[in-house]
Amino acid sequence: MTPALPPPPATGKRTPRDPHGADERVTCLALAARSGDAEAVDRFIRALHHDVRRYVAFLSPDPQAADDLTQDTFLRALGSLHRFEGRSSARTWLLSIARRTVVDSLRHAAARPRLADRHDWQSAAERSQPRGLPGFDDGIALADLLAAVPAERREAFVLTQLLGLRYAEAAAVTGTPVGTVRSRVARARSALVELLREADAPAARPSGTGHGGTGGAPRPVPEAATAA
Repeated sequence: MTPALPPPPATGKRTPRDPHGADERVTCLALAARSGDAEAVDRFIRALHHDVRRYVAFLSPDPQAADDLTQDTFLRALGSLHRFEGRSSARTWLLSIARRTVVDSLRHAAARPRLADRHDWQSAAERSQPRGLPGFDDGIALADLLAAVPAERREAFVLTQLLGLRYAEAAAVTGTPVGTVRSRVARARSALVELLREADAPAARPSGTGHGGTGGAPRPVPEAATAA
């Protein structure tokens, strides 16, 4: 019987990513784990558990399956570590395995691949978005906006803007050219900006429009929707 994987850290909080060092450290852990270092295996799993679970929860249509899919991903990864040579970052490599794990589960269930429930989007997005941003304190959640964005653009946006992957890393995960990822992110960002404008339109136009109207000022666009 395959032993259960160690749980994520008790705090459930993710250490802020250092784009110049975190991936290198995790990749070193993966290479050490490949050599049979049990402590490195444990640290490797703990370092990437949060990102993997969040990503599979986004891809899977069944929110209750996220934990099982996460464990399956790590079991596949540990079984393939002997083939990992560090040519890409361990995180990119692992998220590619996570993507295949979800696709295989959908095929097994004879289900058409679709994105997770809106509530899962909301929990994922709200955990990642900064607090106190104008535009969120009045009930407009990033998750609600993302639900209206086409799936491929949404995935590119989540990988780069919420999970923090570089464009090249997101391209490796999704198996698409870097230019395609950039285009999808740009289109997703434009769609989010337009959705915000549409949401603001009724509030900005007072009833009985006229020269004396004093409609509210347009809501600022959320940082996650506009950041490059």
